[in-house]
Amino acid sequence: MLVKNTYICLFLFLFSCFSCKEKAESLSICFTGDVLLDRGVRQEIERNGSLDSLFVGVHTLFNQSDAVVINLECPITNISSPINKKYIFRANAEWAKDLKRNGITHTALANNHTIDQGREGLIDTYNNLSNADIITIGYGGNQLQACEPTIVKKGKIEVALFNSVLVPLENWVCLDDEPGICQASSDEISKRIIDFKQTNPSSYVVVLLHWGAEYHQTSDLIQRKGARKLIDSGANAIIGHHPHVIQEEEFYKGCPIFYSLGNFIFDQTKPHTDEALVVNLIFNNKKMDIEKRIAKIERCKPTFQKHPD
Repeated sequence: MLVKNTYICLFLFLFSCFSCKEKAESLSICFTGDVLLDRGVRQEIERNGSLDSLFVGVHTLFNQSDAVVINLECPITNISSPINKKYIFRANAEWAKDLKRNGITHTALANNHTIDQGREGLIDTYNNLSNADIITIGYGGNQLQACEPTIVKKGKIEVALFNSVLVPLENWVCLDDEPGICQASSDEISKRIIDFKQTNPSSYVVVLLHWGAEYHQTSDLIQRKGARKLIDSGANAIIGHHPHVIQEEEFYKGCPIFYSLGNFIFDQTKPHTDEALVVNLIFNNKKMDIEKRIAKIERCKPTFQKHPD
């Protein structure tokens, strides 16, 4: 009986170790929509004394994720050198460390607002985020570097994140040899994905795109054609933002396309701008799983409401 019990205990121990190993061999990345840290959101931050109150409703999910990627809809710099455009934002440089403390690990910078304080403000944004140990996506010392993927890795699992802005930028000149954000077209990103997959065939690819029409709840034909071409080229998922509202989700060849996640931390009051979609992609050695959650934005702060179907 003693021998039998010993074998049972050994089996349970080995099974437990195997289960832990299997659980460890997964990588979860949480994606949100637009994060603004100015205008009405700035007022909330100053009223509460820090950014912390904005993230109270999402701490649990962020803490459970290996990486959290936001679209940072403003430069984060103390440099004030606004370019000539309609809407101009700026967040305080010290708030970068607050973002890190609240679970943000990556920021997508290829959008139409990180350039609001000019090239010096953009460079300083990158430096402030890097000093806070936050990894940037869609930024580089030149256009070639800006469009290179950012790699998220855990064990043998590797995910490449591409980020580009596809909407026009007001009074911003794209200089190939100067620091900037990625402004590659869908066709150009497709070529980059093909090249990347040739040397990294087992890596997953997620493409973050700043695109579409503001406040439109459905994607347009250009978005749909571009997204499908990216998946044909090897992308496993598409994450979109810019419209400030949630757009439809589509599966193409088994791969998810989220045309727009909507806002996440924002101060807008137009219809549907107070709804946020958060997508958690869970990668393992064999497949990618998807978890989705809806948040309601009240006084600029997102709070999860339910699991969408």
